[in-house]
Amino acid sequence: MTATDYDSFATAYSAENEKGLFNAYYARPAVLHLAGDVSGRRILDAGCGSGPLAAALHAKGAAVTGFDVSAAMVDLARQRLGEDADLHVADLAAPLPFADAEFDDVVASLVLHYLKDWAGPLSELRRVLKPGGRLIISVNHPAAYAIVKPEADYFAVTQYSEDYVFDGQTVWLTFWHRPLHAMADAFAAAGFRITAISEPPPAADTPAELLPPGMEGRSAFICFLFFVLEAT
Repeated sequence: MTATDYDSFATAYSAENEKGLFNAYYARPAVLHLAGDVSGRRILDAGCGSGPLAAALHAKGAAVTGFDVSAAMVDLARQRLGEDADLHVADLAAPLPFADAEFDDVVASLVLHYLKDWAGPLSELRRVLKPGGRLIISVNHPAAYAIVKPEADYFAVTQYSEDYVFDGQTVWLTFWHRPLHAMADAFAAAGFRITAISEPPPAADTPAELLPPGMEGRSAFICFLFFVLEAT
């Protein structure tokens, strides 16, 4: 992933996140629920985008630092959070500009699935966390890859691309699929213990017209997978 991937459609992506199902009514409320009471906690938002999750965490009393690889996204986050917000342009695939054990929690929502290698990024996130701190992650659900691409090898770490429409603009995003056991192995190797795995329903206030077809009589759908990890 390069800095220009999101720079070219940052505004459209941010606008879609304000009202779209997958971010506004699914990923963001799920991460906030897993985070629980964050009042007084120092939190790093890794891959903060235009800052909606950082803003929500700040509203709940957390001191939030954010970074993103896209300068355009960080500019939008600064417009949302204020000129004095602690925001940085930084790449999760490189060493991070933060001190050891600087944060109580890290949230990395919809970020890691852009990266082929998880070892370096997870080690850096572990480094900046206090012992016992939490890393809250959301990623593309590996089962969704198996459903959409039944001919593919589920057990191989595989690159794939999909087209999305953000606020009327069609873009292609490239991800890395990895099977569930590879995720768990990467977490353990970086010094994390899984304390929760979540496949939540959408938020209770999700507009009915945003829900996918076939939801009648069902509480949830396969989309993202959520983890809470403890730094050991």
